[in-house]
Amino acid sequence: MKPTFRDRIKSGDVLVSDGATGTNLLARGLPRGVAAETWVMEQPDKIMQLVSDFIEAGADIVLTCTFGASPLRLEETELSGSSIEVNRRAVEIARQAIQDRPVYLGASIGPTGRLLKPYGPLDEEDAFDAYAEQVTALEQAGVDLLVVETQFSLEEARAAVRACHAVGNLPVVCSFSFDRGTRTMMGVKPSQMASELAPLGVDLLGINCGRSLEENLQALKELRQATDLPIWFKPNAGMPEIDENGQARYAITPEEMASKVDDWLAAGAQVVGGCCGTTPEHLRAIARRVHES
Repeated sequence: MKPTFRDRIKSGDVLVSDGATGTNLLARGLPRGVAAETWVMEQPDKIMQLVSDFIEAGADIVLTCTFGASPLRLEETELSGSSIEVNRRAVEIARQAIQDRPVYLGASIGPTGRLLKPYGPLDEEDAFDAYAEQVTALEQAGVDLLVVETQFSLEEARAAVRACHAVGNLPVVCSFSFDRGTRTMMGVKPSQMASELAPLGVDLLGINCGRSLEENLQALKELRQATDLPIWFKPNAGMPEIDENGQARYAITPEEMASKVDDWLAAGAQVVGGCCGTTPEHLRAIARRVHES
């Protein structure tokens, strides 16, 4: 039997998480504007292949294709009303890709897509209920950990984390996107994130997506100064550039991204991977550098 995720983290092991789901699926034919979760139901082989590619590249942790699978987020898609089915199916697909390999399956849980009061119409308790429905389906389907990611609002992140704890006792990661350098779009600083969420009993705090590698590293350093909790770190492969066809391109090469791994570890990250633009080739280079270190 493989040790639990919590045991690996407590032992101090550095783990490699996977790369991007959305940008890789777009590169593999997902139509622009179509929710990635659509392929969970319609093109499961393509979802499974991406998970397999990340495992072959060296990922210790892979995430389900459920970033936008909360009932509130799915209301804007053709999958409205199918949150439980989509989340369960996504776990089944990832489990088939993992097979009997010692890889942990994390549940990707993204924002609801709506602003909470007083900035928008959504009550925190309504957000809690939506997250609880998604988390229940994911936990019952058999994930190893819950990854609340790309958050920008303390209120919404709090609702998501509360839902995770209300449903069960799986390890919980809460990761913010500092897409204004070292601030989120709602102005949240790494230190504020830590002071608000650490008392809620999360296992790891994290940073994912965001802007440039340099700005994400600065956010990581600020977060390390603000908390003793283990840190999850999945930056973008640099800033995207839009080509003549309106497609986002990421210029950071696998070798360039891997060259930053030592800096990430020195700054306090324990789980490293990549977000937007991070291909299996990027992840292979990152994993190689982690193992060399």
